Amino acid sequence: MPETIDWNAIPLFQGLEEGQLQEIESICRRKRYRKDQTIFSQGDRADGFYVVQTGRVRVYKLSPDGKEQILHIFSSGQPIGEVPVFAGKTFPAHAQALDDCELLFLPRDRLRDVFARDPSLAMNMLAVLAERLREFTRTIEDLTLKELPSRLATYLMHLQDESGGKETVELDVSKGTLAKILGTTQETLSRVFKRMSDEAIIRVERRSITILDDAALEDLAEGFQTLA
Repeated sequence: MPETIDWNAIPLFQGLEEGQLQEIESICRRKRYRKDQTIFSQGDRADGFYVVQTGRVRVYKLSPDGKEQILHIFSSGQPIGEVPVFAGKTFPAHAQALDDCELLFLPRDRLRDVFARDPSLAMNMLAVLAERLREFTRTIEDLTLKELPSRLATYLMHLQDESGGKETVELDVSKGTLAKILGTTQETLSRVFKRMSDEAIIRVERRSITILDDAALEDLAEGFQTLA
């Protein structure tokens, strides 16, 4: 675990002056979690928020029948549970460590004191919240308006963008976890992977996915093409 905090890697705090960063560092606490350990549960009192320092965290909801829907997977530099800092309520979802990880915890009461003295930090956080809202809007749109092949194609295009346009990308999560992100079962997801492979859109080798036909993948993501 790193002993120093790379503030430049945290968009929430970029652009702040050294004195502001020192004030933030003085109120934050490091918390370590083991893989699969619960960080918070839906309904827990939100007395602060977290920023991922190392590792990854999944945030998810459970349906009444126990079905899990992953809302987002957060990695280094990303905040988790920041909305209750403004709302002062409970966490609206569950959070669990995907890896051994270290988080920074910022207590709500002390952070609000900092906001009162320096509103520029609150403006930074509002910008992050606006981007998060856009992400969740896209997630809801994908889950409600797109068929599974389109959702998977969209996800693969996102991985390709993040990799700088490489032909072969690595799944950043297990296929079981990916199924929960896409709102389906692992068995159904495997069938869609096979159909995309049979149509020579992709080639699958464990977690390595090679994009064979970029145009077909984009058409599938946009709903212009369907699988046979």
